[in-house]
Amino acid sequence: MMTDAAQPTILVCDDEVDLCEMLCEYLGKRGFEVISVHDAAQMRARLAETEVDLILLDVNMPGEDGLTALRSLRADDKTPVVMLTAAGETIDRIVGLEMGADDYLGKPVDLRELEARIKAVLRRAPAQAEAPASANGRASVPFGSYTLDLDAAKLFRETGEEVPLTAMEFRLLKLFAENRSRVLNRDQILEQAHDRSWDPFDRSIDIRISRLRRKIEANPQKPGLIRTVRGIGYVFDPD
Repeated sequence: MMTDAAQPTILVCDDEVDLCEMLCEYLGKRGFEVISVHDAAQMRARLAETEVDLILLDVNMPGEDGLTALRSLRADDKTPVVMLTAAGETIDRIVGLEMGADDYLGKPVDLRELEARIKAVLRRAPAQAEAPASANGRASVPFGSYTLDLDAAKLFRETGEEVPLTAMEFRLLKLFAENRSRVLNRDQILEQAHDRSWDPFDRSIDIRISRLRRKIEANPQKPGLIRTVRGIGYVFDPD
């Protein structure tokens, strides 16, 4: 949730003091309120007392690393997270995405790209959608034994149990629900659900869909809801 529409709050967690100071100065001049901390313990302490709109989290920190911190954070917090990874550390990016990071950016950081990524994630963060309201007045999309509540950005089983979703997983599922039985290629999915153009070497969508399948498919190895269309992309076909 945005703490202030005019001045989003960014929490930077990185052990490089010079980088934190640079980000605070650069983003501060561009309408953001920036708080910097230098390890995971400080991050948790600040989050306990301050509501933030987005976290910039470095992977390689001494002590508790960023991936471990992300895992504990995602247990009960859905604040958008952009991971900062060392150049070439593909495995860190993959693991981060699987754990629920919203985006990643390699170091050394290009400040203009970082600003663009932050704005893109914040645009998606509310995850609110306009859709026909259901009988109870809430916008929802039923499929199979699930109901996707678009107002609350939550997924429920028919038993009423909530299925935990990250912000990106919700956006993917919403996109598929809005394009029922229509084949979507990776370019369309990235542009509509991730605000990024497709890089043929970018497997982030495949990783996220695999993670989503593990949550909603009866057999993730033989998916029936989100099927792969070889050579093209994916199709959501719950019927």
